[in-house]
Amino acid sequence: MAKDTVRYPDDVVDEIDRLVEDGMFESKSEFYRFSAEYVLTLIDPDHDVETFNFDEIKSELDIDEQSHARALGTDGGTFFLDAVITVRKYGLRGNYEAAERFIDDHYDSTDQECIILEELLGTYRTGTQNRTA
Repeated sequence: MAKDTVRYPDDVVDEIDRLVEDGMFESKSEFYRFSAEYVLTLIDPDHDVETFNFDEIKSELDIDEQSHARALGTDGGTFFLDAVITVRKYGLRGNYEAAERFIDDHYDSTDQECIILEELLGTYRTGTQNRTA
C-alpha cells in the first residue's frame, strides 16, 4: 500500500479527530481511505473499491444515493459538477497549482465541496507519483 502525505486545514483535521473520538471511524487513516474511495466511486461508478469494510462503513454512515446526490448537487448542471470537471482537467494535465487556485478562489477551505475537490486533486498527484516511481 502506498503512503502519501496530504495537508488539510486545521478545522478539517479537528472535525476528523472529532469523528474518530466519537467512534464514527476507527482512525484518521480509516476516514481518509474511506473518503478518498467514496469520492472515486462518485466520479467513476466502476471504480474498484479496495478499502476494507467500505460498504459496511457506508452503511453505518447511512449514505444513500439520494442523500449524496442532494449534497453534491449531481443533477448535471450545478457549479460543483463543473468544478469537478475543471479540477479533473487540471489534474489530468498535471497542472496542480492551477487546480489549487481554482479551488481556493471558489470555495472556503472548510466547505464539504472544497474537501472533496482537494481529495480528487490528490488522486491525480498520487497517480503521477506512482507512474514515475
